[in-house]
Amino acid sequence: MPSSLRKLLHATTFAGCAFVVTLSAAQAATGFSTKVTSHSLLGSYLAANMARNANETSNAASFYQSALALDPNNPVLIEQAFQIETAAGNWERAAPLARKLLEKDEDNRMAHLLLGIDSFKRGDYKKADVSLLRASDGPIGELTSTLARAWAAAASGNEQRAIKLLSKPRQAEWAQFYLNYHKALIADVLGDTKEAATAYEHSVRQDASTLRIALAYARHAAHHGDVKRANEILDTYADRGQPEPHILVRELRDELKNDKAKVPLIASTANEGMAEVFYGLGEALTSEGGVGMGILYLQLALYADPNHAFALAALASAYENAQRYQDAIDAYDRIPQNTALQSAIDIRKAFDLNSLERPDEAIAILEKLSAKYPDDLKPLDALGSILRARKRYDEAAEVYTRAIKLIPEPDRRHWNIFYARGTCYERLKKWSQAEVDLKKALELYPDQPLTLNYLGYSWIDQNMNLKEGMDLIEKAVALKPDDGYIVDSLGWAHYKLGNFAEAVRFLERAVELKPQDPVLNDHLGDALWQVGREREARFQWDQALTLEPEPEEIDKIKKKLAEGMPASVQLGVGQRETKKKDSADPQKQTKLSPGMVE
Repeated sequence: MPSSLRKLLHATTFAGCAFVVTLSAAQAATGFSTKVTSHSLLGSYLAANMARNANETSNAASFYQSALALDPNNPVLIEQAFQIETAAGNWERAAPLARKLLEKDEDNRMAHLLLGIDSFKRGDYKKADVSLLRASDGPIGELTSTLARAWAAAASGNEQRAIKLLSKPRQAEWAQFYLNYHKALIADVLGDTKEAATAYEHSVRQDASTLRIALAYARHAAHHGDVKRANEILDTYADRGQPEPHILVRELRDELKNDKAKVPLIASTANEGMAEVFYGLGEALTSEGGVGMGILYLQLALYADPNHAFALAALASAYENAQRYQDAIDAYDRIPQNTALQSAIDIRKAFDLNSLERPDEAIAILEKLSAKYPDDLKPLDALGSILRARKRYDEAAEVYTRAIKLIPEPDRRHWNIFYARGTCYERLKKWSQAEVDLKKALELYPDQPLTLNYLGYSWIDQNMNLKEGMDLIEKAVALKPDDGYIVDSLGWAHYKLGNFAEAVRFLERAVELKPQDPVLNDHLGDALWQVGREREARFQWDQALTLEPEPEEIDKIKKKLAEGMPASVQLGVGQRETKKKDSADPQKQTKLSPGMVE
């Protein structure tokens, strides 16, 4: 996605779509009743807000319904209830609330968008156009309105009007990208092959790195019989630094080999095209931090087309970002079974189950997946990550060993498997095996900061290869200067070597980057004590205690607070479990959706 759109997404606010309204503001704006029912009304309102802030959407919706029953004409309650019902995809309640909301706020964009799609689904394209036009305030609102109105015109069979709406001169580059893409989709749906090809070419010239565009253009070419051109488009995408073919690229190449089957388009109907509008923009919003608004857009995509697999995948990813893991699982379960994405979906569900403290279910899914696809590294990599994150290092190391046996000739793609097994061996105090794996990971990917940091610190921690170890950590910091954990390793390495002034310098920086980490605050306290800044040291130790350190560290910190530390203390090997950032975090895995944001 063009960087200018990223900036706009961060800067744009959507009127009428703020998700948090304080009670005092609501009272001031709407005059909540203070009669006999005020306690129940305010209680329901507060409970709804608390449930919403805790991501308990269904409970929030119920509480808003209760509040509305007591004060049915309150505009704040109507708007909040409308937003929560839309975010949950409860259309039977959301649509009437949208109509009621427009009686209070005739310019509410989301209400107009929802009612526009509602009219579109019922085949009333003129009414849909009127509603969608009313939602066109602001740059992104205008783009959304234009794209949606074009699909309403296409649904009515009016290609000329649809193309005219999308042929706006002097548009910003990011807007022109979407306009060209949907011009191509609409022309394809309406059978104008030449117009579609021209629009696709414009889109690819603007951004050839977006998978969704490559897939759409390749499907267009193949659908109209030009399999050679389709393969050329996929080759061009694959040549842009992709480590390995995306699963959907592999799926499409398999389709292209079947001469008898006609390759379907990305969007074959106007409903699918309308869903593509809200899917593309919704994924862009969630990817750039606008999770709340992105979820609303993705739900509108699913209102237009309930089976839009990529909107469901993007919605699940948005729920994961919001730590709504059960909602994410439910969204994944709505995606049709046995698609090319099924393996990736199962892996994501396993990570979500693990986040819900259901590791046995997660492990069962991944073991079953590994048995079904015995040559696939991904289920084993995911299984190892979950076991390693749960400190089940013996089991994790065995899983990584199974994975390594599947790699005939390791290359850069496989560095993380060796790195992960090496960290398990290090935790199990099997250093000779750990060192072999960490060196192998570094051989495969010499500039990987995680490996540089882990191997370098481990050497220094064991008083071996001191200069080489420090060089590795310094290189890691140079590559990731804003990673608090890696900066902490450099500071702690200086501490271990007795360079206390340098240790303070880097540990202060680490705490600036990760102020809520108890280990980093504890380290800084130790270094400050060694340079004579005892009052500041006690402050950092006290701060560390407030940040929920590991249970075994609490007594150590309390003892330092009570007694201080001996001068120039020398730590023994293994006395401190290094806080090393690694790749085991299940919520940092690759997204499923091949959308507008890569």
